[in-house]
Amino acid sequence: MADELAEESQRVINALEEIERIADPVTRAAVISDVLKYVEKKEPTWRDLRRDAVLDLLAAKVSYRKIGAMIHTSHSTVQSIERGHAGAWRTKPRTKPKAAGGEQGDQGA
Repeated sequence: MADELAEESQRVINALEEIERIADPVTRAAVISDVLKYVEKKEPTWRDLRRDAVLDLLAAKVSYRKIGAMIHTSHSTVQSIERGHAGAWRTKPRTKPKAAGGEQGDQGA
């Protein structure tokens, strides 16, 4: 992973850190709620954009390790992104395989 953040990343992180400096706790909580909702809404799009970039780099024969360094993650995460497994755990279906849960599989935790 890269030690230094991209300038763009650092600007976004700095803005997010300002949330903690909001003096009024109710306003701060409201801003946190708004930001968390926004991130949750944008995650699928951001993951797709990241996966598109990874797939383009792989098609250009760039190594997993080099891609990882370029996008500030590990080579194993790049492999997961390539396979389409790099989504948030909470977005994965909670179904058992047919062999473990019957014909349809069980829905549940």
